[in-house]
Amino acid sequence: MDLPYFLGCPSWNEPAWRGSLYPPDLPASEFLEGYCRIFNSVEGNTTLYAWPSEQTVERWAARMPDGFRFCAKLPREISQAPDLRETGELVETFRRLMGPLDGRVTPFWLQLPAAFGPGRIGELVGLIEQLDRPLAIEVRHPAFFARGEEERALNRLLLERGVERICMDTRALFSCRSLEPAVLHAQSKKPWLPVRPTAFSDAPQLRFVGHPELIANDRFLLPWLDKVAGWIESGKSPHVYLHTPDNRLAPDLALRFHTQLRERLPGLPALALPAPRDEAQLSLLGCD
Repeated sequence: MDLPYFLGCPSWNEPAWRGSLYPPDLPASEFLEGYCRIFNSVEGNTTLYAWPSEQTVERWAARMPDGFRFCAKLPREISQAPDLRETGELVETFRRLMGPLDGRVTPFWLQLPAAFGPGRIGELVGLIEQLDRPLAIEVRHPAFFARGEEERALNRLLLERGVERICMDTRALFSCRSLEPAVLHAQSKKPWLPVRPTAFSDAPQLRFVGHPELIANDRFLLPWLDKVAGWIESGKSPHVYLHTPDNRLAPDLALRFHTQLRERLPGLPALALPAPRDEAQLSLLGCD
């Protein structure tokens, strides 16, 4: 798939996508190939919570096309460590583990907890230098969103080092007033912080966590459609990852985003719809 940007979901291994993204009878062992036929990137949530085996990474490498992007998250033993300066051996081990994927791991992601505040910015320098690979960082401490000196110091460091600051947008999720367990769970886990549409490198990163009703996301996606289109027109290669509360509709939201982006950039190719859909489903995806 020849796209000027990278589009994907939080993972590829969701059984609930059978019958929508995947054929109803597709074995789980073939999910990755099916995913790569439609999307050209994935947010590597899996590596945050568990270290894959060497054999697993080799299987991924055999199934992912060369131009695919796997944004491998540094494991939480690293990102949630009391001091990042003490994780050097873990960082090196993880970098070697991802070796078979080569350039498909671009960038690595460091998802920092809310406890990582301005007083710890110095810890990032050593990790950035040791990793020596494209890196994007997500921060959650409120001080990094207060437009004060702490945020400016973070931005200066990332800009000087060519490290991307991940744009997290949860406004659509928190606009939802629902008692559904999936929504409540997502709202309890995701941060509700101001949006920072930064581009500190040629590969800006967007994580959009959406409303469970696809149409309800449109007003929140609108500014991102303009922003992503502008990034593409300026020669950047943005990454866009779409979530929904339980991610059952994450692929549908990603397809809806791409369909609406094509209205701004008519030269973009259409994505192949993965499975037969009725007119109501096509309308929800924005494929009228």
